[in-house]
Amino acid sequence: MALGDALAAIAFEAGKAIMEIYDTDFEVDRKDDNSPVTQADECAEAIILKGLAAYAPDIPVIAEEAAAAGRIPEVGKRFFLVDPLDGTKEFIRKNGEFTVNIALVEDGEPVAGVVYAPALGMMAVADGPDAARQAEVDPARGPAAAGWTALTTREVPADGPVAVASRSHRSAETDEFLTRHGVSDTRSAGSSLKFCLVARGEADVYPRLGRTMEWDTAAGHAVLRAAGGCVLTMDGAPLTYAKRERGYDNPEFVAWGRRPG
Repeated sequence: MALGDALAAIAFEAGKAIMEIYDTDFEVDRKDDNSPVTQADECAEAIILKGLAAYAPDIPVIAEEAAAAGRIPEVGKRFFLVDPLDGTKEFIRKNGEFTVNIALVEDGEPVAGVVYAPALGMMAVADGPDAARQAEVDPARGPAAAGWTALTTREVPADGPVAVASRSHRSAETDEFLTRHGVSDTRSAGSSLKFCLVARGEADVYPRLGRTMEWDTAAGHAVLRAAGGCVLTMDGAPLTYAKRERGYDNPEFVAWGRRPG
């Protein structure tokens, strides 16, 4: 099975498990950093790790919940990054804006990945550095039966860029950035859906002027990159991965649909 199809199938299975818990009166616990975690995070991660081990047993995996427990493997030039439930706050609020994120990193770059929003039925896949696609996925049939369409970013509109910002992490610094760049309109979204809005040309820029971890961003970054976009740090350098010396913590960044001139 091709890599993109395999990641889509694994994410779909994790999404099914998440939705079974989503429809219950689930409990919310706290990790050491006081961020929320639920049974859905842990169950989805177990499914993803099992699926990746079966598909690519020689490629190590850094996954959010395992990392939080101190289980981070040594990785080389090629490894997977997994956030089993990106947007736990959105999951708890039951607004549907949470995703399953799986990405393959090679030489510090996210070269393939999947972002799946099971409550919305939306899946975006980067099959490689230049091939991105999206589909609405029927929960009864799965991604193999979906009608896929290509994803591509757009040119910035003449009246100014449309931005997408975090629903849970909006800041004064973000508002200042939007003003400085002449943003004409702003949309809010949770999780890696922000990357997907830029990748499919519904927004042009996504600034994240706050803390994120590599597993939060790698899959969405892969999709955006494959659709023609880029993710740059505040000094204009590409956002890279495998930053072990930083504890896999990202610097502030801006995701662009088209590289700024």
